[in-house]
Amino acid sequence: MCAQIMMKKQWIGVVSIHLDIYLQPKSQKQLILPIHYNYLIQSAIYHSIDDKLAKFLHEQGYTTNNRKFKMFSFSILQGNYRMEKEYKTIRFEGEVKLTVTSPVEDFCQTLVNILLTRGSIRLGSKDVEVIKVYTRKELVEKENIKLRTLSPIVLYSTMFRLDGRKYTVYFQPGDPDYVRLLNDNLKKKYKAFWGMEPPAEDIKVISLGWQKMRIINYKGTTIKGYSGKLKLMGPVPLLQLAVDGGLGGKNSQGFGCVELVKG
Repeated sequence: MCAQIMMKKQWIGVVSIHLDIYLQPKSQKQLILPIHYNYLIQSAIYHSIDDKLAKFLHEQGYTTNNRKFKMFSFSILQGNYRMEKEYKTIRFEGEVKLTVTSPVEDFCQTLVNILLTRGSIRLGSKDVEVIKVYTRKELVEKENIKLRTLSPIVLYSTMFRLDGRKYTVYFQPGDPDYVRLLNDNLKKKYKAFWGMEPPAEDIKVISLGWQKMRIINYKGTTIKGYSGKLKLMGPVPLLQLAVDGGLGGKNSQGFGCVELVKG
């Protein structure tokens, strides 16, 4: 069920996990951004939540065994667009949707309240109007779900060359280490967020159709992820955290945002 929140109203007593934020440029019908815009959205989100919460998430986050998790993810921008590779830009026409997900109640509440109060969000040098926000809970009710990626899932390991230099290996669905890394990441998130040991059982993952490789440059670093549909089977608490907090690594940089596929 979705609840529409109209502009100029405060959000009171609504706990949201998935926020669908609809945007449009203030001064023109088109929104022109760099092709690799993840950092602009991440920065805009941090500037649209409470200062203390933003500082906590950015500097500390939820920790376990020296691993830090921000506990939010966001989608690619969804709308009509065309790539302008010669200018290294992407041009959106008309309304654009951004989905933000988190299991953190305070994060969801402060993000919506500030967006509605300001009525806009800043993406780089562009002021973009927030025209409406929908909230929805993605409730996992069984140990067998189908997911659709809203941004690529990233799973990787850092390796060392013989001369000691580091390099990164990215994994795709079907690789032997993909499911292992997915479970390791998800269980660490669970322990960091809930402060207790995660369910012992692992999540099983089945690819549903073709998984499309996406290559994204984030602040000068090339990141490889995969988008598509997946079937996950396992303990409901782990599945719920996957849906709310994101799958894989680098969620707060705009990776691993997912939603349930109904039916």
